[in-house]
Amino acid sequence: MSCLANAKGIEMERITKSFERQSIMKTFGAQMTVVEPGHVEITAPILPGSQQQHGYAHAGLIFALGDSAAGYAALTMMEAGCEVLTAEMKINLLAPGRDGPLRAVGHVEKFGARLVIVRADVFDGDIKVALLQGTMVPVWV
Repeated sequence: MSCLANAKGIEMERITKSFERQSIMKTFGAQMTVVEPGHVEITAPILPGSQQQHGYAHAGLIFALGDSAAGYAALTMMEAGCEVLTAEMKINLLAPGRDGPLRAVGHVEKFGARLVIVRADVFDGDIKVALLQGTMVPVWV
């Protein structure tokens, strides 16, 4: 049985309620700003509690935003009753996050029955600070 959704469209309430349950996103002050099939954007300020020792955005913040944007992009393409778990995620940090807010843009590259290949770009204004690529696993809940 596949988790791939039919053409009925995104169940926005399911996506937003799932995001609201992410306590780490609340901690980071993150908001989901765009939700489309296979595409999600999440923004977050660079709060004092999410900075590293030089005052830049901590890589953990950047990773969490990218991972969540990519994961929710995958979830937009799944039937109700399916969720996703990250199996692996690679990150390349390209520049420090300096000013914020950060914006993570998640996309589905390939949706398969057992694996979903995703990517995310994280920006600070117009500057790309990270790119991520990973694998999500659809799971029935």
